[in-house]
Amino acid sequence: MSIEVRNITKRFSNFTALNNVSLEVRPGELLALLGPSGSGKTTLLRIIAGLEFADPGSGQVLFDGRDVTEHAASARQVGFAFQHYALFRHMTVFENIAFGLRVRPRHLRPGEADIRRRVTELLKLVQLEQYEQRYASQLSGGQRQRVALARALAVEPKVLLLDEPFGALDAKVRKELRRWLRELHEKVHITSLFVTHDQDEALEVADRVVVMNEGRIEQIGTPDEVYDRPANPFVYNFLGSVNLFHGRIRDGHVHLGDTAFLLPDHEAATDAPAIAYVRPHEIKLRNQRNGEASLAAVIRHVNSAGPLVRVELERGDDGSRFAVELTREESRAIQLQPGAQVFVELKNLRVFGEDYSI
Repeated sequence: MSIEVRNITKRFSNFTALNNVSLEVRPGELLALLGPSGSGKTTLLRIIAGLEFADPGSGQVLFDGRDVTEHAASARQVGFAFQHYALFRHMTVFENIAFGLRVRPRHLRPGEADIRRRVTELLKLVQLEQYEQRYASQLSGGQRQRVALARALAVEPKVLLLDEPFGALDAKVRKELRRWLRELHEKVHITSLFVTHDQDEALEVADRVVVMNEGRIEQIGTPDEVYDRPANPFVYNFLGSVNLFHGRIRDGHVHLGDTAFLLPDHEAATDAPAIAYVRPHEIKLRNQRNGEASLAAVIRHVNSAGPLVRVELERGDDGSRFAVELTREESRAIQLQPGAQVFVELKNLRVFGEDYSI
């Protein structure tokens, strides 16, 4: 099922949660709504679900081209899973999953044999076959979340909506469930939206990512598109670590101190203040200049724990500090000693005017 949101605005008193937001979700797509707290992502999800309604006259919500703007949640055929599971503590795993089927109106309610078949299929799908007679208190957090997802799928929804589904879990379990959710979606292939403030989660799981900020959509794209080609400084800064270098754009170059770095044609401008954005892993260190444009810097701190070596440096011209991430192989080619001078080459830098703000 496709979903289209057209020009939706939602205000709560003096706070604008959504400001003229439009969005299209493709059939069978797994879409992430990503942004900081207060960006509007949960409000947008709830309006799509029918749990909230947009301001009168502000826009529409369409499912497969059908206007459902005024429809209640019960009429939209959506399944929900939330951060805190909302499982019934007095029911077994089996009965929690079967609940949505048992409470249907009599003329729509499946027979007992069909309910058992459907729940058994879902228990297998979420890999909890041996837990059907346990209660929520006897499950881990990751198992509870899988039960919540199975319960949402039991009623065969057209759309699956997940609000911070892994937010209450520890980092290791979150990582395991991210992979599991991706695999689950490939099996059921239901149009799905999930809300998260975790950029790693969104980039790993989603087909496309919607980056939101202050009630607006900043960028929509595949994980590669939003990470490698961010539309603006907010997206750049929100999706991972980034270094900022202040300078000026002049004659197709960005000038950082006494060093000029060539810019792509579309980023060239004439004598304007600007900020160059570079991710820590897109910086190369050398012991001496090799003909490439480079900045002189001094190593201040080295952290070699883990798979990457993280280096903090201080620019020789203005004293500002920045970070670099190297593989262990790269680090072995450099004398990474605090106080040593190195030369820094900036790769894949993106430049924005100083009128942008984060």
